[in-house]
This record gives sequence, structure tokens and C-alpha cells, in this order.
Amino acid sequence: MPHSRYAARAIAFALLLIGSGTCAAETNATAPAFSEAAFRAHVERISSDEFEGRAPGTEGEKKTLAYIEREFRAAGLEPGIGKSFLQPVPLVEIVPHADAAMEVRGSKGSLNLRNADDMVVWTRRPVPESRLKDAELVFAGYGIVAPEYGWNDYAGIDMRGKIALVLVNDPGFATQDPKLFTGNAMTYYGRWTYKFEEAVRQGAAGVFVIHETKAAGYPWDVPRNGSDGPQFDMVIDDYESQRLALEGWMTQESAQRVLALAGQDYAALKQAAIDHTFRARSLGITASVGVRNDVQRRTTYNVVGVLPGSKRPDEYFLYTAHWDHLGKGADVPGDKSADTIFNGASDNATGIAALIELARGFGATRPRPLRSVMFVAFTAEESGTLGSEYFAANPPVPVAQMYGGLNMDNLYAIGQTRDLTVIGFGASELDDYLRRAVARQGRVLVPEPTPEKGFYYRSDHFLLAKQGVPMLYTKAGIDSPTKGAEYGRAWLEEYIANRYHKPSDEYDASWDVSGIMQDIAVYYDVGLALANDSAWPNWREGSEFRAIRDRSRAAAAH
Repeated sequence: MPHSRYAARAIAFALLLIGSGTCAAETNATAPAFSEAAFRAHVERISSDEFEGRAPGTEGEKKTLAYIEREFRAAGLEPGIGKSFLQPVPLVEIVPHADAAMEVRGSKGSLNLRNADDMVVWTRRPVPESRLKDAELVFAGYGIVAPEYGWNDYAGIDMRGKIALVLVNDPGFATQDPKLFTGNAMTYYGRWTYKFEEAVRQGAAGVFVIHETKAAGYPWDVPRNGSDGPQFDMVIDDYESQRLALEGWMTQESAQRVLALAGQDYAALKQAAIDHTFRARSLGITASVGVRNDVQRRTTYNVVGVLPGSKRPDEYFLYTAHWDHLGKGADVPGDKSADTIFNGASDNATGIAALIELARGFGATRPRPLRSVMFVAFTAEESGTLGSEYFAANPPVPVAQMYGGLNMDNLYAIGQTRDLTVIGFGASELDDYLRRAVARQGRVLVPEPTPEKGFYYRSDHFLLAKQGVPMLYTKAGIDSPTKGAEYGRAWLEEYIANRYHKPSDEYDASWDVSGIMQDIAVYYDVGLALANDSAWPNWREGSEFRAIRDRSRAAAAH
């Protein structure tokens, strides 16, 4: 986005803020001074090699849980799961072997795709081996069934026993037409997780999502690294009806080769797929592919602490962040010096450090807030937000008693900014509280600059939003008061390209965390205002979560 466009939007939004007034409950509490040194110490420690990348089910998990619980206790929090800080989350761990391969055959010949380089494949079925032999390949466009948009890529085709090749994102992004889906902004239909869910409903045997860096929002290294190591899933009895035999990603170059073998042109098929009349079509070729696994049950843990409210302790505001990362990758043959630990310093040691410091800040707040504040460190976010999924389905208090929440995931060390980015901007009344908090710092809120990446569907807050709880999710702004917006944009591009989900995501003492400290103060102000308020914020009219919230609050009232 050009700088001038960005600046114009920020100025227009600032003018809107000036005329919008304020209605939040004021408080006499004095905000604590958040310690940059303490924040840095938390990040440096839990992202060190000692914690081995914080994968669930490892020694790194044990150390992480002990660290967070110790800090919660020191902050003055009470256990949030009965007498314990730990909520057990039963999972199945599936470790795929690295020898997976795919052979594609057609009348014009055959080709082989290599694991990691050309495609990645796994199964979430807890079985020693999952294999498809000579399965028919189907190009299914975007793999979307959306009645509200008059869209059904699977109409008229029987997918039983077949493998679908589907495009990432949705037709709105592909066309940039605001009248098609939501244009540039990704809908949930564009998320790769949705593609798998829909394929299950269609009875497919497998799905491969075709990776494009721009449409996915990240390079090939992200799905490749994400599949290299243990995969986790919820414990499901009837897994055959709820999980595909095989799931995976395929590089765009490999998809072009596969389609060429079928006598099809990738660009032409992609163009055809943006029309609502498109229907999935058999490619006349087959694939044999499978994966071998080591399978075992695991119990991992969410960490939950509570600061009880002084007047209305049965009403809760939530601060959330995930503690896990990708653990350790496979050793590099012949290179003992290769870095194989995914330390996850930015993603998400920063969020956990902020969670701990907010807990300390609320523990020191006098007078104590009227409502309770809950602090939750989720497990298995990197495995598909499984910790938050379990928490949302098994909440320690009814979701109708949660009046709102704020999620912190991957806080960027860009430095101070004039703005704060809101993911899902305008979705709920919580934006009003956030707006007032940033205004006290002379800053403004701006909508996310890359809505096509679907960030609102990619972190733990989404599982609570699906239960109707209004949830805020923000990212660092990009408009540096000294370096401009281009600096922030370049910083983000460099991070995504070179450090996101890579071993190079390590703590560096040269990080400029001044902007993160600004944001932590904002997060505190929002939570404190709500904790001393009597309002029950809701989703805006038109939100897909509004009806769910209305039903839960109505039930609570009775």
C-alpha cells in the first residue's frame, strides 16, 4: 500500500475518533510501570535453546509450564482450574516419517513428487500408516461451498475415494473484486483449514492445497517447516468420518507439472475457478501417496490463572497467548552446526512475556478491579489452535460470563508507531475501548493492511469468538514517527520472509521493543476499563458471531 494512501486513511480515521466521544467507565487506579527489562528477560529465557522450541509433549513443555505457573503465582494470581493452574488437554501425537512420496500417473506418463521439496503430506488419523493407491485426482477450484455467495465448487461430483487439488485463499482475493466474497479480505472460506473441513463433508479421501506465496500470505518454508515434526490433534473416537485419509500442501510449480500431465493449463484452470459456475472436474490421472507414522496419546496443558474481582468475581475478561512453538527439526546430515531449534522468540515468547507482565500489573493494581481478569496461556496453537479449541469447549467458567478478551500472538519489535493495527477491525464494541486507550498515547487505530492473509482466523481468539465471546486481536502498527510507514512495512516483509516459523526466529538484544511496551500499556488500559465497567460489549450488527453471543447472554439472563 503506498505511503500516501496509508497516511490518508490514518488521518481520516483520526478525525473520526475526535468526533466520536467517550463513554467508558473511568477508574482511579494508577497504571503500573511495565518493565522493559522484565519483558526482555521473559522472552530471552523461554526462547532459549534450553526450552527446545517449546513443542507440546517435550521437556521444553515441562520447563515452559513451570516458568509460566511460577510467574503467575508471583503476580498474585489464583489457580484457574480448580486448585490447579494447569488444564489438561488430551491430544494424539502423530509423527510422520520423512520418506513420504507421491507418484502421479496418466496416459501421457508419470512423475514423482518429493516430500518437503514438492509437497508435504500428513494424516490426522491416529494410525501407523495411511495410504491412497491410484486415487483419482480432481481439480476442485477453491474447494468452497458457500450458499450465501451462491458458490459450490463440488456440485455434481462424487468425491469418495478421490483426492482434491484446491487453490489457497478465495475468489475475492484472486479477482480483487469487492463484490465477490469480500474482495481482497480473506474470508474463512479462504483458510486452508476450511479446505480440509469441507473436503471431509464432501467425502473426499484427501486434499492438497496448492501453495502460492502471495495468496497464502507466507512462503513455502512455512508449510514445509510446519509439517516437519510431530502433528497433534484432538482425541476423536470416530476419526474416519471426521478426518481425511491424507492432507497436505503442494508447491505451485509441482501443481503445474501435475496439471500438465493431465493436459491442463494451471493459469487457465485458475481463471475458470473464479466464476460461480465453475464445478470440480476430474483430471483423468491418478496419484499414489501415503505416510507412515509413530502414534501415541499425549496430554499437554493450558495454563490458567485468575485475579478475582472485588465486586463481581463471576464476570471475566480474558488475556490470552499461546506458549508453544515448533520444537526441534530433524538434524541436517553432515552438518552438526546446523540450527534445528525453532526458538519462537517473536512467535510467541513475546505474547507470553506480555501475558506475564499484564498479570503482574493487574496483581499490583489498587484498588482491585471490580470484575475478574483471567490469564490463559494456550498449548498447541501451532498444531491448529487445539489448546484454545479445548478450552472453548471445556471452559473453566461459562462463556456467557466472559465479557470480552484480548489475544496476543507474535508481538513485533518494530519500535514505537503512531498507529495500532486491529485484526478484524470494526467487528465488535471492544474497538471503542481500544480506541480510547490508544488515543491517550496520541495514537490511532487502523484496520489491518493485509486482510487477504486472514489473520483473524489464524490464532486462539477465533475459537472463543466462535463461542460468541467478543475478542480483540491486534498487531503492531507500521507507521514509525521517525522512519515512516515504509520502514514498518519493510520490517514485516523481512520478518515473514526470513524468520517466521524458521530457526532464525531468535531473541536479539538489539530488538527495539519500545512499541511493544506501548502496546502492553494499551492492553492494560482496555482490560482495566472493562473490569471496572458494567457493560457487556457485543459484536456489531452483521457479525457472524452476534447471534451466538445474543443466545448465550439470553440464556445466562434466565
